[in-house]
Amino acid sequence: MAVRVPGYPYPLRRVGFVGGGQLARMAIYRGAKLGFHFTVLDPDPAAGAVPLADRALTGSLYDRGALTQLVEACDVTTYDIEHCDTAVLADLEDRGHRILPSPRLLQTIQDKVLQKQAYLAAGLPVAPFIDKAAADLGPRDFPVVQKARTGGYDGRGVVLLRSARDLAKALPGDPARREGSFFEAAVDFEKELGVMVARGLSGQVVVYPVTEMVFDPELNICTSVIAPARLDKAVELRAVTVAVAVVEALGGVGVFGVELFLTRGGGIVVNETAPRPHNSGHYTMEACRTCQFENHLRAVAGLPLGAPGFHSSAVMVNLLGQGESGRTRLEGLDEALAVPGFSLHLYGKADSRPGRKMGHFTVTAETLPLALERAQSVEQALRVSGSPA
Repeated sequence: MAVRVPGYPYPLRRVGFVGGGQLARMAIYRGAKLGFHFTVLDPDPAAGAVPLADRALTGSLYDRGALTQLVEACDVTTYDIEHCDTAVLADLEDRGHRILPSPRLLQTIQDKVLQKQAYLAAGLPVAPFIDKAAADLGPRDFPVVQKARTGGYDGRGVVLLRSARDLAKALPGDPARREGSFFEAAVDFEKELGVMVARGLSGQVVVYPVTEMVFDPELNICTSVIAPARLDKAVELRAVTVAVAVVEALGGVGVFGVELFLTRGGGIVVNETAPRPHNSGHYTMEACRTCQFENHLRAVAGLPLGAPGFHSSAVMVNLLGQGESGRTRLEGLDEALAVPGFSLHLYGKADSRPGRKMGHFTVTAETLPLALERAQSVEQALRVSGSPA
């Protein structure tokens, strides 16, 4: 008797993205080859993913009508950004629409206190809460990290207070309120690590190599990612084990970026999790056989996940806007293109401003020292800035 092989219609899946930024843009140009149809919803009609999408809707990510139109037009809906109306999406999920990861998981992720409580309930290591108001912090509480409960993104909503003298720059807000902030003990860490974990509808899990994330100390924004991280095997295994436990504790489906601290004593502490493809996984487009974007689409579409097939050391560098604000101008491209293993990704942003993520580049090489050397030479040459219109 012949074995019946499942067939698929074309397009394979109609995928909706809540948000039309650079993550949706990269998912589209890496997922179109599989035969997906893409619809994006974004308040900006010139958002980065719009020119690549099969269909673009313009509207607020907090507008019930716009979200309903997106979800009803697609077989599965996922996220470019998690700042959206999860109550509307949860209602649509209850009505039988597939939205992955679940809007209820997103509600936990959106609120960093709820996120932290979920990790504690699962027995995962996190930095201790400091249950005090700013005015009640004593000398022994410093240094302390203050975080906005909701709305933080790309370094915004995070302040390191080294002593009482820094209280003048503290964030406003009552930690008992969702729109407020909270304090946690500053972790004495050696490195910030990132682990991309893909989890399918069947529970299949694929883990990408552990990476080192380098941050700008003033902007609190990731500037570069080193893959693989320079770790001993025992620490790497602990990081992977904790990252997988985070995603399974959340019940996630899709790709998740799990941010960890490696403490001075060699411990692993969970920082935060992104319920979507993540900056620390962009290197996978050049260094892995199945990149994070393809595996995210496979996961939410209910398809088998692809093995990472990590085949090259890589360094990814974020291109942040420099100089003045204005029309985007790229300098040093000729020199950068001459560097072996160089790949450029621009996010389609017509206007540059200082500190804005304008794109990234990845350099691959046979060894990590060579990748680091090549990335440094590109970093010295390539610059994105604003020029007068």
